[in-house]
Amino acid sequence: MRAYPESIEIRPRGPLDASVRVPGSKSITNRAVLAAALAHGDSRLDGALESDDTEAMRLALGELGVEVVTRGTTWSVRGTGGALAAPKRTLDARASGTTARFLAAAATLAAGPVVIDGSPRMRERPIDDLARALALLGAKVEVLGRNGCPPLRVEGGGLRGGRAPIDARRSSQFVSAVLLAAPCARADVVLEPVGGVVVSRPYVDLTLAVMRAFGADAGWTGPALRVAAGVGYRGRSYAVEPDASAAAYPFAAAAIAGGVVRVAGLPRDSQQADLGLLDVLARMGCQVERGPDAIAVQGGRLVGVDVDMNAMPDAVLALAVVALFAESPTRIRNVANLRIKETDRLAALERELGRLGARARASADGLEIEPGPLRGAAIETYDDHRMAMAFALAGLRVPRVVIREPGCVAKTWPDYFEALERL
Repeated sequence: MRAYPESIEIRPRGPLDASVRVPGSKSITNRAVLAAALAHGDSRLDGALESDDTEAMRLALGELGVEVVTRGTTWSVRGTGGALAAPKRTLDARASGTTARFLAAAATLAAGPVVIDGSPRMRERPIDDLARALALLGAKVEVLGRNGCPPLRVEGGGLRGGRAPIDARRSSQFVSAVLLAAPCARADVVLEPVGGVVVSRPYVDLTLAVMRAFGADAGWTGPALRVAAGVGYRGRSYAVEPDASAAAYPFAAAAIAGGVVRVAGLPRDSQQADLGLLDVLARMGCQVERGPDAIAVQGGRLVGVDVDMNAMPDAVLALAVVALFAESPTRIRNVANLRIKETDRLAALERELGRLGARARASADGLEIEPGPLRGAAIETYDDHRMAMAFALAGLRVPRVVIREPGCVAKTWPDYFEALERL
């Protein structure tokens, strides 16, 4: 992957007139490759994302006996029919939340014990709610880290199935993890979200869509989720959509720098949650045009918004930087789970927006941004790809914005800064 220097200074420019193709969806790639790995028969994934997160998933599946051959963005996966091998070494999820959580559930299908670990930050991200749900479904799971965080050990031997409550108030990935493994359980799986709450619920709907594409019988039954046993997955050819979370940055670039940016390849019926940012940008004053093959955003005079971003937390960082250039304050609500991402994103946003001259105040579950006279600054990225990508956009209008440790974008968009320069 691309090697970056220790820091990059962003070149101001605008108005823009650009067409951009973003990488394949990380969320879909990691869901689809796991479904393909558990399927009966072989699969081909076209448009898969090559990044640090998806490499972590792919290499871990290799340790579990899954053959994945990559030719650029085309991946060939040999299905195991739900029978994974016992790995010889600890599985390294690196800094990938989807990899750690999805593997924790998939490891119940291994022939022997599996230990899953990750980066220092991953050892601070909770997984105990997932472990409890798996235990209620017949798995033997031991969380080995502090405060309910990785590493964890899963005994393997299969998943019994049954009915279980699951606490999804901190992460929807706990629900998605169980769902993805559930078609291989011995009995139907019924999940009952505690209090009826699933944070970032569109990501669960995305999981269900991928599962059904590979032949699983899964869906909502009222407030609960049900996955039928005995159906399993079937291998197939599958096209991975461009990443709506990545597309948030070129869309936000148009809002900040003015002009028009078009992103190709996103289908109108996409279930990716972060496309909801388009409606927020429209409320702020941008024009949005959804065509059959591309979505275009044209910048305009910006006003602040008061918005609940629970369904699309990954888009919060791009929106927060757009808010710097609005004529009135912005309030972002109901995103407490940002505190347990790659960094505490609410705290990081408060600090770095302040460096640029804004008044930003983080609360337990939200952020208020009051624009002020902006100035250049060196931005800390906290080894968080979305901090780097979002704050680079400020440099399209503000001189002397420097992004420190830009290489963290390899997590989801390795050539992000080249794409930004092409704008």
